This record gives sequence, structure tokens and C-alpha cells, in this order.
Amino acid sequence: MAAVACSRAKPEASPAPSEKKRMPLVFLAHGAPPLLDDRAWLAELGTWAAEMPRPASILVLSAHWDERPAAIGAVEALPLVYDFSGFPERFYRFAYPSPGAPALAARVRALLDARRIAHVDRPDRGLDHGTYCPLAGMYPKADVPVLQVSLPGLDPKALVAFGRALAPLADEGVLVIGSGFLTHNMRSLGQPVASWAREFDGWAEQALAKNDVDALVDFRVRAPAASIAHPTHEHYAPVLVAAGAAAEAGRTQVTFPITGFWNETSFTRRSVQFT
Repeated sequence: MAAVACSRAKPEASPAPSEKKRMPLVFLAHGAPPLLDDRAWLAELGTWAAEMPRPASILVLSAHWDERPAAIGAVEALPLVYDFSGFPERFYRFAYPSPGAPALAARVRALLDARRIAHVDRPDRGLDHGTYCPLAGMYPKADVPVLQVSLPGLDPKALVAFGRALAPLADEGVLVIGSGFLTHNMRSLGQPVASWAREFDGWAEQALAKNDVDALVDFRVRAPAASIAHPTHEHYAPVLVAAGAAAEAGRTQVTFPITGFWNETSFTRRSVQFT
């Protein structure tokens, strides 16, 4: 696993209006720290990123940070958050020194204020593995400014509303990413792909393809095997943010750039692009 040399990066400058690009909205499966050793999956992420416009900055909402009110993370380069245990030492030495994104943080505050959504700053909170693991594949040079914002709790309707508030960023050159897993049951780790995982993954594919936000919100009732696929749903929550933002921004074309199951277990790698 190649580590990126750690250094303090310069904050990003706000793009001029002529430089702003229309970005898709994204949900991706982040694969846990071993993603950093999975060259094939990293290559898929890199190919996906190369097919999108290059973002001016990146906003990530990861399954591994849930805080109420919503919290805005560090706007300058800080040490990464190694929010896992029991892995080989090399994963705790990995570095991803992306530039800070103070201008993006200011814009997020303004958007949340406009919707009267409470928020706080957490300037000491660095990027967690739900952010830097996939970005290591997508932007391995760590040269795009990155901001992480917490999930604002796990209420499905509130998550969609949060995404709607952030939707204007997609027209301002910002790549908004929800990072989680569409199936996430740790008890299934190491076991072959179960029927419940295929059923939930198939249901999610159909609901997303139809832009059926109501079904996604009501997944506990409508989706097959929801209680098995998500004993707790923090890894599902980021897709609700992405879907809410997509609905607000009018991104109705849905594709699935990465599919399949991680190491033939019940963790789907299905990732989503709303264009």
C-alpha cells in the first residue's frame, strides 16, 4: 500500500464563476481500510473519477461521523482519523494530505443557515476512513480540497432534507459524496453472499433508478430484509443525503459505476451517480 507523503496543504481558492462545473452527485461504497490494498477496486474508483469533470472541491458525508447538530470538520490539513482497530500497522501510517477547503465550509454554513439547519464547527476533526479510503483511488495525488461534514443524525427524512440543502453545490463545481455501504451487517463478514444481501441490493438498485426518494426513506417497511441488511443504518444514511441532493438539483439520470460484492461477502459495492 503506497502512502501519500504528509504535508500541510494550502487552502483552496474559490473558483471564478466561469470555472464552475456542473458536477454529479455521488454515493459510494467505501470498503473499509482494506480498500487501500484492493488495486482493482481502487482502479475502478480512479476510472470513475476520470470520467467526471474535475471538481473544484469535494464534500464528503461518511457513515463514520454522525453528530447532531451537523458538524463541519477541519478546513486545513490535519492528521487522519484512524477510526478502526485490529488492522495491520500500515493502515495507521497511511496519509492523505488533501488541501483544506475553508471557502467550501463557508458556503456550506450559508446553505444550512438558509434552510435553518443547525450546525457547529469541529476544526479539530480530520478526515475518517470513509472519506480518505475511496478518495485514495479517485484522486490519489490528494490535490483536490476536501471537506468532511457529519451526518445530522440518522432520521431518514432529515437526511434527505440535509441533502436538499446542499444541492446547490453540485452547480458550483463541488463533488458531493455520500460514503457508506448499501448492505452492512458485520455478522455476515467472511461468509458467502447471502440471499438477503442480493435482495436488498436489487431493491435499492430499482428504487434509485426510479428516483423513488419516498421508497428510500421508507426502506425499513418497503425493502426486503432491511433489518438484516442494516441492523443499524448509519451506512445506508449517506445514500439518503445524496438522493435528496439529486432530487433538489434535478439530477435524474442514475447510473451504477461500480457493482458486485466485496470479496464475495454480503457487502455490496454498488455505487451510484446522479447526473
